[in-house]
Amino acid sequence: MIKDLNILSAGALQLLRSLIAIPSLSREEDKTADCIVSFLQAQNIRIARLLNNVWAVNRYYDADKPSILLNSHHDTVAPNLKYTRDPFSPDIEEGKLYGLGSTDAGASLCCLIATFVYFYEQPDLAYNIVLAVSAEEEISGANGIEKLFQKDEFRQLFSQPGSFAIVGEPTMLELAIAEKGLLVLDCVAQGKAGHAARDEGDNAIYKAMTAIRWFQQFRFDKVSPSLGEVKMTVTSINTENKAHNVVPATCSFVVDIRVTDVYTHEEILDIIRQHVEVDVTARSTRLRPSSIDVDHPIVKAGMALGKTTYGSPTASDQALINL
Repeated sequence: MIKDLNILSAGALQLLRSLIAIPSLSREEDKTADCIVSFLQAQNIRIARLLNNVWAVNRYYDADKPSILLNSHHDTVAPNLKYTRDPFSPDIEEGKLYGLGSTDAGASLCCLIATFVYFYEQPDLAYNIVLAVSAEEEISGANGIEKLFQKDEFRQLFSQPGSFAIVGEPTMLELAIAEKGLLVLDCVAQGKAGHAARDEGDNAIYKAMTAIRWFQQFRFDKVSPSLGEVKMTVTSINTENKAHNVVPATCSFVVDIRVTDVYTHEEILDIIRQHVEVDVTARSTRLRPSSIDVDHPIVKAGMALGKTTYGSPTASDQALINL
């Protein structure tokens, strides 16, 4: 097993370049999963695969010890239409690696894989080391890390007290010890259709505008010490109208809400429904805020290395890992 850090680093970089070159949009990660499997098997590591999720445990796994989960994802969002370079060309220029997924979350992923390789054959570790390379993180899909934890064989790896997870995401190498949850709302304002030239109908757009203005201006009373304020952002608006002269009967819009640890999703929904006169439907309430105690040994170890702690405004697979 490779122990030389220079060789490990070079291998991680080459793996990252290989992954960048393979399109891996959410739900289409099968080829990058194949690539990761090949890389690990070349190190004589026994792997398991569930759909496009790949996982492995250290050779000397001990069921009586707690486990550390090393997790990151290998799916990406679609490349922006205004990309100025080939998103799947892993070019290195002036010491920088370019390509879709190089930062989110390829760099973290490959570093965690290298870490797992380093410890894989080491006996007498205080913790077991479990690697989980997950799919569908960018869409919070049901066939990603959540699917792994539904599998008894995988979930039982973390049955001992003291087990915890390190989730690889771009954090500028600082310690994200808390993370906001995510609540996405589909809202519909109900009006009445009419002809735009006449004084008739009840314009659903105007009703939606009133609600949207509330989402823009409202501030929740409680502020989290680690995550700050709940943030609500309207991100799209639409009507079914195809003609310019029809007063719309409905107007739909989407709200992205970043939830802190001082409110539950249900409390936020109750407050919203008390204030807006539109139909409000939550797509999901499973992406909850999460945190780790600042006195946890892994946090203290990071701080001893000079790293700072902060609360992340974005959501990751951490929201779906119940450790």
